[in-house]
Amino acid sequence: MKKAGILNRQLSGALAELGHGDGVLVCDVGMPIPPGPRVVDLAFRAGVPSFAEVLDGLLAELVVEGATAAAEVRAANPAATALLESRLPGLALVPHERLKELSAGARLVVRTGEARPYANVLLRCGVFF
Repeated sequence: MKKAGILNRQLSGALAELGHGDGVLVCDVGMPIPPGPRVVDLAFRAGVPSFAEVLDGLLAELVVEGATAAAEVRAANPAATALLESRLPGLALVPHERLKELSAGARLVVRTGEARPYANVLLRCGVFF
């Protein structure tokens, strides 16, 4: 058994399969999940695990070269806005409908238990060299 990092075997395996440019959608319980990508549903109950916990765990494991979130997050969820802007410099904001369209191209969807609006981000994988 791993003693550090992400212990969920489905998520750990899915992260190991990602390559440069692949998209990872980290989403709340209300985000429509597009058909096609691999889905790792971590939601246990409302708020568990939180968007912040999952995002921080993923950022510890991934190289991220870009991120996109819904512009509506600024007005609807200031806590998520502060979290995203502090963790992801250069965060791009697009209309929520556009984020849903972009999410259809994600290779992996990680669903959190977050129940606050617009706690969603599409991460674009980078490389470590």
